Amino acid sequence: MTSTAPILETSFSDLSLVRRGKVRDVYSIDDDHLLIVATDRISAFDCVLPTPIPRKGEVLTALSRFWFEKLKPVCHNHLVTTCIESMPDSVRRHAESLRGRSMLVRRATVFPVECVVRGYLAGSGWKDYKRTGEVCGHLLPPNLREAEELPSPIFTPATKAEEGHDENISCSRMSEILGDEATNALRETSIKLYSEARDYARTRGLIIADTKFEFGIDASGRILLVDEALTPDSSRFWPADSYAPGHTQTSFDKQFVRDYLETLDWDKRPPAPPLPPEVVEATTARYLQAYSLLTGESLD
Repeated sequence: MTSTAPILETSFSDLSLVRRGKVRDVYSIDDDHLLIVATDRISAFDCVLPTPIPRKGEVLTALSRFWFEKLKPVCHNHLVTTCIESMPDSVRRHAESLRGRSMLVRRATVFPVECVVRGYLAGSGWKDYKRTGEVCGHLLPPNLREAEELPSPIFTPATKAEEGHDENISCSRMSEILGDEATNALRETSIKLYSEARDYARTRGLIIADTKFEFGIDASGRILLVDEALTPDSSRFWPADSYAPGHTQTSFDKQFVRDYLETLDWDKRPPAPPLPPEVVEATTARYLQAYSLLTGESLD
């Protein structure tokens, strides 16, 4: 059984906290491994909201496990196990809190750039396109509609920020940060991962409009897919049966929370406002449905 009470934050006196991200708490296990705990925190507009989304951490962990396994032929990843019984004693003694929301992973040196792939015109990309005809330096055909599929997926990297807003950057700027070889490898791998996932999701009745990946290098110099993979936090999921370009789409991701926040008189700076119960419940339902549609299984 997994913990049913929502978890906003974890703390264990016998585990060494490495960092607390917007959603995940990361602990050091030994020289080679970390424990990544997906809490029920949710962020929007780069602010962590005070209201947890029950079961969100379970969905992020289970869906990442699913994608890590499915996409292994494209790129190796950092996952060792999500099974508490296979983890060290220091983790197992906290099984009640950690089961279902924890990943034991290999350590990696993480690239300081988020690798975003967009297959459809949505979100900030749509706003940029309306203003300039471009998305992150990519000149696109004229007269595209909101949510329209792009001629081919585009790679739009961004710098990572623990606090404040991530910043879109050009591939040339990414090359200045990482070098040409790493930039080319990450761009090619990101587009391959997105394309494989997009094609699979279509067979499950879902459109993956866009997503972001993070990568690292292990001790042997091998590139690994790290953090999470193709979750409702990192991707836009749209139901294929109701898809129609020209307007905002129904979604199974945290866009639902963003849309609610857009109706408020909030300047998108901390502190973020709380979420009402009906938004919380509907968000949990969307996350669980995304998992069920993609995997054919239920977390219940």
